[in-house]
Amino acid sequence: MGKASRKVYSSPERRYMATKVVARNRKARHDYHILDSLEVGIVLVGSEIKSVRDGRVSLKGAYADFDENGELWLHDSHIAEYDMARDNHVPDRRRKLLAHGSELHRMRRRVQEKGYTLIPLDVHLRRGRAKVELGICRGKRQYDKRRDIARREQNRRIRAAMKHEQRQG
Repeated sequence: MGKASRKVYSSPERRYMATKVVARNRKARHDYHILDSLEVGIVLVGSEIKSVRDGRVSLKGAYADFDENGELWLHDSHIAEYDMARDNHVPDRRRKLLAHGSELHRMRRRVQEKGYTLIPLDVHLRRGRAKVELGICRGKRQYDKRRDIARREQNRRIRAAMKHEQRQG
Protein backbone atom coordinates (compact mmCIF):
# COMPACT_ATOMS: atom_id res chain seq x y z
CA MET A 1 0.00 0.00 0.00
CA GLY A 2 1.18 3.49 -0.78
CA LYS A 3 1.27 6.44 1.53
CA ALA A 4 -1.96 8.35 2.10
CA SER A 5 -1.90 11.59 0.18
CA ARG A 6 -2.07 14.73 2.24
CA LYS A 7 -3.73 17.78 0.75
CA VAL A 8 -1.64 20.93 0.80
CA TYR A 9 -3.78 24.03 1.29
CA SER A 10 -3.02 27.36 -0.29
CA SER A 11 -2.94 30.45 1.91
CA PRO A 12 -6.61 31.52 1.49
CA GLU A 13 -7.80 27.94 2.10
CA ARG A 14 -5.62 27.66 5.20
CA ARG A 15 -7.09 30.89 6.53
CA TYR A 16 -10.57 29.46 5.94
CA MET A 17 -9.74 26.29 7.92
CA ALA A 18 -8.28 28.15 10.92
CA THR A 19 -10.17 29.04 14.09
CA LYS A 20 -10.53 32.76 14.75
CA VAL A 21 -11.79 33.99 18.14
CA VAL A 22 -14.25 36.82 17.53
CA ALA A 23 -15.35 37.68 21.07
CA ARG A 24 -14.28 36.47 24.50
CA ASN A 25 -16.21 36.65 27.77
CA ARG A 26 -13.33 37.73 30.00
CA LYS A 27 -15.56 38.26 33.03
CA ALA A 28 -16.64 34.59 32.98
CA ARG A 29 -13.26 33.31 34.18
CA HIS A 30 -13.29 35.89 36.98
CA ASP A 31 -16.84 35.24 38.19
CA TYR A 32 -17.17 31.46 37.68
CA HIS A 33 -15.39 28.16 38.24
CA ILE A 34 -15.44 26.52 34.80
CA LEU A 35 -16.00 22.80 35.30
CA ASP A 36 -16.41 21.69 31.69
CA SER A 37 -16.73 23.27 28.26
CA LEU A 38 -18.34 22.34 24.97
CA GLU A 39 -18.33 23.83 21.48
CA VAL A 40 -21.82 24.32 20.03
CA GLY A 41 -23.13 25.86 16.82
CA ILE A 42 -25.27 28.98 16.76
CA VAL A 43 -28.20 29.76 14.47
CA LEU A 44 -27.74 33.18 12.89
CA VAL A 45 -30.03 35.03 10.49
CA GLY A 46 -29.26 37.35 7.60
CA SER A 47 -26.78 40.05 8.48
CA GLU A 48 -25.70 38.53 11.83
CA ILE A 49 -22.87 36.46 10.35
CA LYS A 50 -21.43 39.61 8.72
CA SER A 51 -21.37 41.36 12.09
CA VAL A 52 -19.82 38.30 13.73
CA ARG A 53 -17.06 38.23 11.10
CA ASP A 54 -16.45 41.93 11.79
CA GLY A 55 -16.06 41.10 15.49
CA ARG A 56 -19.07 43.17 16.61
CA VAL A 57 -20.21 40.69 19.29
CA SER A 58 -20.57 41.18 23.04
CA LEU A 59 -21.05 38.34 25.53
CA LYS A 60 -21.21 40.55 28.62
CA GLY A 61 -23.98 39.19 30.85
CA ALA A 62 -24.88 36.42 28.39
CA TYR A 63 -26.01 32.96 29.47
CA ALA A 64 -27.52 29.83 27.93
CA ASP A 65 -30.63 28.02 29.09
CA PHE A 66 -32.98 25.22 28.06
CA ASP A 67 -36.62 25.92 27.14
CA GLU A 68 -39.61 23.67 27.82
CA ASN A 69 -38.97 21.71 24.58
CA GLY A 70 -35.41 20.83 25.60
CA GLU A 71 -33.80 23.23 23.11
CA LEU A 72 -30.75 25.26 24.10
CA TRP A 73 -30.91 29.07 23.70
CA LEU A 74 -28.37 31.88 24.14
CA HIS A 75 -29.79 34.90 26.02
CA ASP A 76 -28.53 38.49 26.48
CA SER A 77 -25.78 38.34 23.87
CA HIS A 78 -25.43 41.36 21.59
CA ILE A 79 -24.58 41.17 17.88
CA ALA A 80 -24.49 44.69 16.48
CA GLU A 81 -26.43 45.59 13.35
CA TYR A 82 -24.55 45.36 10.07
CA ASP A 83 -24.28 48.80 8.45
CA MET A 84 -24.48 47.65 4.83
CA ALA A 85 -27.58 45.44 5.23
CA ARG A 86 -31.00 46.41 3.91
CA ASP A 87 -32.97 44.29 6.38
CA ASN A 88 -31.11 44.27 9.67
CA HIS A 89 -31.52 41.86 12.55
CA VAL A 90 -32.58 42.52 16.15
CA PRO A 91 -29.26 42.88 18.07
CA ASP A 92 -30.39 41.47 21.43
CA ARG A 93 -32.65 38.59 20.39
CA ARG A 94 -32.22 35.11 21.83
CA ARG A 95 -30.40 32.69 19.53
CA LYS A 96 -30.73 28.93 19.24
CA LEU A 97 -27.64 26.83 19.98
CA LEU A 98 -26.98 23.54 18.19
CA ALA A 99 -25.48 20.41 19.77
CA HIS A 100 -25.89 16.65 19.50
CA GLY A 101 -28.77 15.15 21.48
CA SER A 102 -26.46 13.23 23.83
CA GLU A 103 -24.49 16.41 24.60
CA LEU A 104 -27.71 18.34 25.23
CA HIS A 105 -28.94 15.61 27.58
CA ARG A 106 -25.62 15.57 29.50
CA MET A 107 -25.58 19.38 29.79
CA ARG A 108 -29.19 19.52 30.92
CA ARG A 109 -28.53 17.01 33.72
CA ARG A 110 -25.49 18.97 34.93
CA VAL A 111 -27.33 22.32 34.83
CA GLN A 112 -30.23 20.95 36.87
CA GLU A 113 -27.77 20.26 39.69
CA LYS A 114 -27.65 23.00 42.30
CA GLY A 115 -25.68 26.09 41.38
CA TYR A 116 -24.56 25.20 37.84
CA THR A 117 -25.20 27.41 34.82
CA LEU A 118 -24.18 27.60 31.15
CA ILE A 119 -22.03 30.62 30.32
CA PRO A 120 -20.66 31.41 26.83
CA LEU A 121 -16.87 31.69 27.09
CA ASP A 122 -16.20 32.84 23.53
CA VAL A 123 -17.57 33.13 20.00
CA HIS A 124 -15.27 31.95 17.24
CA LEU A 125 -15.30 31.07 13.56
CA ARG A 126 -14.29 27.55 12.56
CA ARG A 127 -14.31 26.64 8.87
CA GLY A 128 -16.42 29.72 8.18
CA ARG A 129 -19.11 28.77 10.72
CA ALA A 130 -19.86 30.66 13.92
CA LYS A 131 -19.42 28.55 17.06
CA VAL A 132 -19.89 29.27 20.77
CA GLU A 133 -17.72 27.76 23.49
CA LEU A 134 -20.13 27.05 26.37
CA GLY A 135 -18.84 26.47 29.88
CA ILE A 136 -20.66 24.55 32.60
CA CYS A 137 -19.91 26.87 35.49
CA ARG A 138 -20.48 27.39 39.19
CA GLY A 139 -20.35 30.89 40.63
CA LYS A 140 -17.31 31.95 42.64
CA ARG A 141 -17.60 33.36 46.13
CA GLN A 142 -15.98 36.68 46.95
CA TYR A 143 -13.14 34.99 48.86
CA ASP A 144 -12.42 32.75 45.84
CA LYS A 145 -12.01 35.83 43.66
CA ARG A 146 -9.68 37.46 46.20
CA ARG A 147 -7.63 34.26 46.46
CA ASP A 148 -7.24 34.12 42.65
CA ILE A 149 -6.12 37.75 42.53
CA ALA A 150 -3.59 37.14 45.35
CA ARG A 151 -2.26 34.02 43.59
CA ARG A 152 -1.89 35.92 40.30
CA GLU A 153 -0.05 38.76 42.04
CA GLN A 154 2.26 36.31 43.84
CA ASN A 155 3.11 34.55 40.56
CA ARG A 156 3.79 37.93 38.94
CA ARG A 157 6.24 38.81 41.74
CA ILE A 158 7.98 35.42 41.45
CA ARG A 159 8.42 35.85 37.69
CA ALA A 160 9.80 39.37 38.20
CA ALA A 161 12.26 38.14 40.84
CA MET A 162 13.41 35.29 38.59
CA LYS A 163 13.87 37.71 35.69
CA HIS A 164 15.85 40.02 37.96
CA GLU A 165 18.07 37.10 39.07
CA GLN A 166 18.78 36.12 35.46
CA ARG A 167 19.97 39.64 34.70
CA GLN A 168 22.23 39.71 37.78
CA GLY A 169 24.00 36.45 37.25
